[in-house]
Amino acid sequence: MANQKWEMVITDLDGTLFNDKKEVSLPDMRSLFWLGEKNVTRVIATGRNFFSVNSVLKSNFPIDYLIFSSGAGIYDWKKRQLLYSQYIRGSEVKEISKILIGHEIDFMIHEEIPGNHNFKYFKASKSNLDFEHRITVYNDFALQLDPSTEEYRNACQILAVLPDNIELFEEMKQKFTDLKIIRTTSPLDGKSIWMEIFPETVSKGNAVEWLCNKIKINQSKTISIGNDYNDIDMLDFTAKGYIVSNAPEDLKLKYMVCKSNQESSFYDVVSRYFDITF
Repeated sequence: MANQKWEMVITDLDGTLFNDKKEVSLPDMRSLFWLGEKNVTRVIATGRNFFSVNSVLKSNFPIDYLIFSSGAGIYDWKKRQLLYSQYIRGSEVKEISKILIGHEIDFMIHEEIPGNHNFKYFKASKSNLDFEHRITVYNDFALQLDPSTEEYRNACQILAVLPDNIELFEEMKQKFTDLKIIRTTSPLDGKSIWMEIFPETVSKGNAVEWLCNKIKINQSKTISIGNDYNDIDMLDFTAKGYIVSNAPEDLKLKYMVCKSNQESSFYDVVSRYFDITF
């Protein structure tokens, strides 16, 4: 296929561009530089918040835009400028919290962007190792929620940590029909379900669409690569959507499959559409 047809390549980060050691392979890194030299827009779309991304990527990392927090924010990586962000109103945060507490669900309320690495948490269950692990990892940014005294403010998202029980996820999802519910596999234990609650218009796919409109790139000229359920909207939006071979089996049945994150998945996809040389 002619190189000029494709103008944007979007990749997820953890489990896709990153290998299991949280590193980018040499072929993948070279591919990013090569695309930049050819004026192809390079985008990372991740579930990580802005603070977390900056803890693992240097400021000179070879991308043009960052979509973070599953599409709640968009950042111009070169100009160091926040372009777009969304939030849930404080009154809605309060109602969502009441429902989760009533169903004894463990959850976290993340502040508005750009401070959404800070959160308050409510623990209802006796044991939730993945939830407890996340609090330990981000202990410097975590405060316990007291529902009796909390003054609920605007929030970027609410994150509920569920056991590996899709029926429970679907049951809880039905409680929030006017919000965007995104399913993510926990990057901590690899099996718990993270139910991410956002404003209705938040998704990686919608963020890619917004960015395409802003910089005048047609949907037909986009390629994306993902590895998990929070990538579905993005994979559906782009002209070509690939899932890595280390993704869940049901996703591999739905989308084109590329090599795993351990096998330079980004280079594998890029080399199918560009006469890449380095």
